[in-house]
Amino acid sequence: MKRGKVLAVGLLLSLGLAVAGCSSSPADGADHSLSDVTSKGELVIATEGTYKPFSYHEGGSGSLTGYDVEVAEAVAAKLGVKAKFQETQFDGIFAGLDAKRFDVIANQISINPDRQKKYDFSAPYTVSAGVIVTKQSNDSIKSFDDLKGKTTAQSLTSNWYKLAQQSGATVQSVEGWAQSVALLQQDRVDAVVNDKLTYLDFVKNTPNAGLKIAAETTDKSESAFALRKGSTALSEAINKALTELASDGTLSKLSKKYFDADVSK
Repeated sequence: MKRGKVLAVGLLLSLGLAVAGCSSSPADGADHSLSDVTSKGELVIATEGTYKPFSYHEGGSGSLTGYDVEVAEAVAAKLGVKAKFQETQFDGIFAGLDAKRFDVIANQISINPDRQKKYDFSAPYTVSAGVIVTKQSNDSIKSFDDLKGKTTAQSLTSNWYKLAQQSGATVQSVEGWAQSVALLQQDRVDAVVNDKLTYLDFVKNTPNAGLKIAAETTDKSESAFALRKGSTALSEAINKALTELASDGTLSKLSKKYFDADVSK
């Protein structure tokens, strides 16, 4: 064989090996998602570590903790493996999952159609509605229709801004929850629309804030573990673990620990 042909064949073989090595699925086409976890004895979990009360460091520099962290630890224990956390900025968390840096994401990942096209999800372990928050003394707002003609404080980039505006409210732009609550307590706005979990966390840590939930959305968001597409065996094992944790009261106990309410269903 001529040298040129030898080089060409070698190049083709190298390219073939490179493509095979970059494949996102096993060469045998089988689902090794669960066996890979059990064989290494650990479930590698991506989480931010800066997202209180779901994933954060106690006191800013203490041990990693939070609702999502403890749920993930409980699931790993049910699988008979250790929970190993990799703290990752949210902007790169799905890219890290794609690159197989970890097995699952536990970071209040909401299930939506766009994400379901690309990833597998476990059963939800957090269910939450949108809420209207007002001062306890305000009886003029009892539904989203009542926001018409009222003033709310919202972040311009949030879904809650759109909901408040669609309900007829005049929206004052703020940077986040803390600023919106301050305006509400100062009577500079009538209400704030936000996620119920955010409110529950706030009133747990600020019980005398003088606020209440005036109304809730009928639609609820669900958050779950996100996995690579095709991780059926692992997602089924996680679902079995979550079912057991719901039945034995663990999910309810963790919910009440962080929110004083059961947010797991």
